[in-house]
Amino acid sequence: MATDTGITIDKGTINQLPIECFAGRIHVIESVDAALQAIEELRRHTMLGLDTETRPSFRKGKTNKVSLVQLSTDTDCYLFRINKIGFIDELRDLMTDTDITKIGLSLHDDFKVLHKVDDFDPHNYIDLQRIVKQYGIEDMSLQKIYAIMFGKKISKSQQLSNWEAPVLSVPQQYYAALDAWACLRIYRALQEGDTFYYTSTPQVNINS
Repeated sequence: MATDTGITIDKGTINQLPIECFAGRIHVIESVDAALQAIEELRRHTMLGLDTETRPSFRKGKTNKVSLVQLSTDTDCYLFRINKIGFIDELRDLMTDTDITKIGLSLHDDFKVLHKVDDFDPHNYIDLQRIVKQYGIEDMSLQKIYAIMFGKKISKSQQLSNWEAPVLSVPQQYYAALDAWACLRIYRALQEGDTFYYTSTPQVNINS
C-alpha cells in the first residue's frame, strides 16, 4: 500500500473489504417546510459533510441539473431534493455561511452543477482532495481514501441511478447519505491524527 510517493490502494484490495453502511438517521427533504426545519437544525453545527447527486446523462456533452444536495452531521444526513423544492434561498444562505465549514471531495464538480440551478458564492469549504496528499495519500477518489483510512468499502452501485425518481429507494438514500457523512468522518480523523488502516504510522494532527 505504501509506495515511494505515498499510500495507494487498488480496486482488487478494495473489493475484498467489508462494505461500509451509514448508521445514522436519514431525512429525505421534499418540501420547503421540511427544508426550513432541516436547515434550522443544520445551523446548530459548525462542520458539515457535503455531496451532491445529479441524474446521469448518457448523451455525450449533455449534463443535467443537480437533483440532490446532501448535508451531513455526525449522526444525521439531510437529503434535499432540489428537483422538487428548488435551490431555495435559505439553503443557498447555509451553503455560503462563513461560520459553517463544509467538507466535500472534488467540490469543483459540485459547484459546477449547483451553479446551473442558481448563482452563489461558496465560502468556508474544504476539499479533501486538496489536503489528503499532506498525509501521504496519493489516491483521490472518496472510495479509495476511505478504504485507506478505515479499511472499508464504499459501494458505488447506486451512483448512476435515477436521482429524479418519484421516490428515492432505500439503497439510494443510504448511498447518498454515506458519501456526505464519509467526507465529514475523513476530515475529523485527519484532525484527530488517527492512524490509517493501511499504515501503522500515526498521522500528524491537521491543526498542528
